[in-house]
Amino acid sequence: MSRTRVILSWSSGKDSAWALYRLQRDPAVELMGLITIFSAHERVFMHAVRPEIVAAQAARAGLPLQVLRLPPACSHEEYMERTRAVLREASAQGATHIAYGDLYLESVRAHRLELLAGTGLEPVFPLWQEDTRALASEMLRGGLETYVTTVDLKLLDRSFVGQRWDEAMIGRFPPGIDPCGEGGEFHTCVVGGPMFSSPVRVQPGQIVEREGYAFSDLVLCGPA
Repeated sequence: MSRTRVILSWSSGKDSAWALYRLQRDPAVELMGLITIFSAHERVFMHAVRPEIVAAQAARAGLPLQVLRLPPACSHEEYMERTRAVLREASAQGATHIAYGDLYLESVRAHRLELLAGTGLEPVFPLWQEDTRALASEMLRGGLETYVTTVDLKLLDRSFVGQRWDEAMIGRFPPGIDPCGEGGEFHTCVVGGPMFSSPVRVQPGQIVEREGYAFSDLVLCGPA
């Protein structure tokens, strides 16, 4: 039986990590690798995660990592062009689909579809429209270990950034905050879970505030 050959858009966070876990368990899927986009500041967009941590995640997932580094002051048009070039290359190497960890935002899904036009890849959404409270519980029961690396200060207090995302944290969220942060309330970096062969050892670093967000640096401990 032929299998669907899938690459995964890798944000370094919990949703893409759980999408990876779902794909790993699907006998109809052949995982081809991970794709991550870094800003000109050498951090994952919004998650603010360092490249060496992303490399350590990919190594523990046993998958090759394709990296796209965007230049300073990159326009939307240039971002689209550069990303499509990477996706066309993945298609030329045999991938048939790309998976995303999106949960329910239709605007994000529409952007994915626009981005994929002409690349030869079809989208896969392993977590789409699942109840986020139930999904959060499934992730945590399944052994997912993750830190909150970014907080939107209009929606959450700075005290959440740099801390472990767990049931206790979810219980402290104000009313209206999505347990998985799908509304952009927070972003994460996964350091352990069933999708990895071993944990990624990190320690929280400096916390900075910029343009209405609080970011917590994570520093890799030991070799990637």
